[in-house]
Amino acid sequence: MINAIILINAERTKINSVAEQLVSLTGITDVYSVSGRFDLVAVIRLPHAEDLAELITEKVTKVEGITQTESMVAFKTLSKSDMASMFELGN
Repeated sequence: MINAIILINAERTKINSVAEQLVSLTGITDVYSVSGRFDLVAVIRLPHAEDLAELITEKVTKVEGITQTESMVAFKTLSKSDMASMFELGN
């Protein structure tokens, strides 16, 4: 499993449309509208690195209204459930 984040800037009038198009793509699990330097953050979970390359180069780049992206691949993923299991007693 590969996890990644794409930071996205979009044309002001197309932010909602871009978000809706992105969240409909297979592999993008969440899209957040955020404050700061970027307009949107897309969370990606895919089985293989090749799938990530295809998603970004073949699909995300074709979403109308995107003006800039920055991608980050997670080396390690920690979640609350991961942390809880580290401290379980027994078995």
